[in-house]
Amino acid sequence: MFLKKSTFFTTGQLAKRTGLSLRTLRYYDQIGLLTPDKDQTGAVRRYGVDDLSRLQQIQTLKYVGLSLEEIRSILAAEMDSSGKIRDSLLAQLDVLRQKMLHTENVVKAIRRALEEGNALSEGGWNHLADIIQAVQTDQKWGEQYRSPSRLQSRMHLYDRFSTNPHGWYKWVFEQLGREPDVHLLELGCGDGALWQRNADRIPESWRITLTDLSEGMVEEARSRLKDLPQFKFLVADAQDIPFHDGQFDKVIAGNMLYHVQDIPKAIREIHRVIKKGGCFYTTTMSLRHLQEVEQLGISFDPEMEVLDRVIERFHLGNADELLSPFFREVEPFFYEDSLRITEAQALIDYMISTPMNARSRLQGAALDRFRTYVEQILEREGALLVTKENGMYKGRK
Repeated sequence: MFLKKSTFFTTGQLAKRTGLSLRTLRYYDQIGLLTPDKDQTGAVRRYGVDDLSRLQQIQTLKYVGLSLEEIRSILAAEMDSSGKIRDSLLAQLDVLRQKMLHTENVVKAIRRALEEGNALSEGGWNHLADIIQAVQTDQKWGEQYRSPSRLQSRMHLYDRFSTNPHGWYKWVFEQLGREPDVHLLELGCGDGALWQRNADRIPESWRITLTDLSEGMVEEARSRLKDLPQFKFLVADAQDIPFHDGQFDKVIAGNMLYHVQDIPKAIREIHRVIKKGGCFYTTTMSLRHLQEVEQLGISFDPEMEVLDRVIERFHLGNADELLSPFFREVEPFFYEDSLRITEAQALIDYMISTPMNARSRLQGAALDRFRTYVEQILEREGALLVTKENGMYKGRK
């Protein structure tokens, strides 16, 4: 049933419609998690369509396993944004899909223990340990919930303050070549920025399949590229690519392999779907990338973390070692660049967009103090100079 903005529910009506108890709704009201419009008068609480949307978010995130305090933090961060219900639902879809994958991994570990014999036998302890490890995998559900706006905050900093005027996305696209009739797969396409920013340069004869583990990202890319006939879109896991052997001329994975749980498995899958003689292109950063931003955070708060250490799993220093067992002619290409940051707010937006603890450390009075701290540095130094080391490895099958 379509609800008008003018539709209201009493507490009792909302409880009956949603199946929640009166006690739960009153508790949410009491702790300020779901409070009806403050302009209402009288003892009867009236919930509108926006309240129903907020309640739906609360219950979905509770189901995923977030605490009420974590949910409060997420919803408070969204209140000042221009997010729409559709964006929220896509984000929820992402985190639910991640939970399903996590559950599937646990189920597989249990089945493996059952299929390979008595789980309590001498050799069964390894199976039990595998099950525990699968259950204990830290999924950081609150961070999984975030929408593409986090990625766009980081891109905004690069766009405004990079010293190389050529542009990262233009450079990456140029490495792919311009041969006609190319069948190309991108893994971890994000919001499709690589293709949107090169839309007028994509050969008409190319067939391009964009995939991402995040349904929200796939939908964002589809929305941005909907007028370009060369593209198809699919939610897919790089560790289990749903395509035939030798199906693609080229595969690209931009700044994403370090996020994959089993990197060698993903590279093996990538190798499988590339034609003989075809190429794999993957981008990443060095371990020195943006270190000045990390140091800035630590100089203000020794407990602050900005840069995700996940980069240590696949970076410019070890990519050759990981790729060489699968591809021949593995070649590195480096993009010369740096950042000259002159605006405090853009830098802060970047720092709190990462999955580390900067967002939680920079709240309220601490955020105000940090903004003043950064502004004083910029006024004294003129700019914050930041190392930016990006590059690409190309391997041929």
